[in-house]
Amino acid sequence: MTGMLPYGRQSISEDDVAAVADVLRGDWLTTGPQVDAFEADLARWTGGVGVAAVSNGTAALHVAYAAAGVGPGDEVVVPPMTFVATASSAVALGATIVFADVDDETFCLDPAAAAAAVTSRTKVVAAVDYAGHPADYDALRKTVEGTDALLLADAAHSIGGTYHGRPVGSLADLTTFSFFPTKNLTTAEGGAVAALDPEILKRARRFRGVGVVRDRDDLRFPDEGGWHQEVHEFGLNYRLPDVLCALGRSQLRRLGEFTARRSALVARYDEALADLDGVLLPNRRSWADPAWHLYPIRVLDGRRREVYDRMRAAGIGVQVNYIPVHWHPAFADLGYRRGSCPVAESFYSQQLSLPLYPGLSDADQDRVIDALTAALRVGSVRSAA
Repeated sequence: MTGMLPYGRQSISEDDVAAVADVLRGDWLTTGPQVDAFEADLARWTGGVGVAAVSNGTAALHVAYAAAGVGPGDEVVVPPMTFVATASSAVALGATIVFADVDDETFCLDPAAAAAAVTSRTKVVAAVDYAGHPADYDALRKTVEGTDALLLADAAHSIGGTYHGRPVGSLADLTTFSFFPTKNLTTAEGGAVAALDPEILKRARRFRGVGVVRDRDDLRFPDEGGWHQEVHEFGLNYRLPDVLCALGRSQLRRLGEFTARRSALVARYDEALADLDGVLLPNRRSWADPAWHLYPIRVLDGRRREVYDRMRAAGIGVQVNYIPVHWHPAFADLGYRRGSCPVAESFYSQQLSLPLYPGLSDADQDRVIDALTAALRVGSVRSAA
């Protein structure tokens, strides 16, 4: 048997290596010209919405919540079908998480559930573009109308996707991205925050830079000297260095190619698995052009664990995305209980992510399909016997 196929992996070219090497030979390793250039390049994918690059996707969420003014006494509405950071980064600022269930087609935040969760204490409604499929942002926008709450898009899966023809990054007040190696492009570790309001973007940039203020017009004591800097609000060092921004810029040049290959692989999965008993395939709304970070199938009849184990034994690195956030002990210890988000919890019990990344060959994808078919057939034969 050949080696283990991962569920996701980076695609690094010689151009990427050369871009990083050029920066390593230069004068800037940390915050330098590549940071500004990377942010400008990213803004071309967000419809011109301003962007702040940060050190990772979790940092992006922390920065975005801080820029939104989240603090003790505030509530943040979050779907449970996401990585824990969508919730935990708001908890780190003192907020209370209110979990709202997902819809039963895309498994993104259900606008009706979000509307029911919004109160006078809601500071942010955070949607997650699960698997790369954009949430229903027009419907979600209505959930915060007439309130002071902001709408946030956790777009860790969806850069390059569109909603009603509008690019991800322009759909919510704040949008966060992740550039981890398994994501749709990579900076090794990295992330970004996009903000419609320039003042919120300014707050984000300050927070990611330890809160330091250097602009003379913003200083309270501008005549101290050329060395002078001030901290008006506390922040953290979440800067993304020049060397990684150079990698990101090189990756962005191929984002369209990456997205097209992911879509082609999804189409091949859809065709090959359409008539396979025992699984359900991912849905897509007519108004969405997903970026397809994941290919999440549902394994029926309580067989997800069995199929997972059989495929792993066959060298197919399937994954489960995600454990419902409120099931984690850290949230259970705060009083959150299972059963509160039945759609997400039912989906979790069936969900299995098949390998999906631009470097996955047709032959390797056929290997995945064959392994899945075989894993399902074994149980079916046993049941018939």
